[in-house]
Amino acid sequence: MNYMQITAPAKKSIALVAHDNMKPELILWCNKYKAKLAEHTLYATGTTGLHIEKQTALPIQRLISGPLGGDQQIGALITEQKIDIMIFFWDPLEAQPHDPDVKALLRLAAVWNIPVACNRSTADFLIESSLFSQCYDKSVPDYEKYIASRS
Repeated sequence: MNYMQITAPAKKSIALVAHDNMKPELILWCNKYKAKLAEHTLYATGTTGLHIEKQTALPIQRLISGPLGGDQQIGALITEQKIDIMIFFWDPLEAQPHDPDVKALLRLAAVWNIPVACNRSTADFLIESSLFSQCYDKSVPDYEKYIASRS
């Protein structure tokens, strides 16, 4: 695979996702970092976004519920390079009926070199990083060269 350099902007687009058991934890985290998050564009799957909006007053671009396709919507935004960071509080102890969708979403984040926090500690490290609110150069797959090499 060929890669190209792109620059993630200082104002990030951040995906917020949480399994049902983890929604309260994500809301606590969002409230703790409300001022920092307010400087960025926030996306969330349906129910998670609704709860975050109600309990934090942060503006959220809400997608549909994760099990109904919201995970795929976020994945599509990642492939379009419209998501810069993903905060995904998932429950490792609870089986999820849409587990293949979750794995696909995490795979896309890895492919497209998106920083991902799957728990509060990692989310704290990401948001406290000096890179969180700065431009950041990173490598992503060069899809156009990939397609050209296949034809």
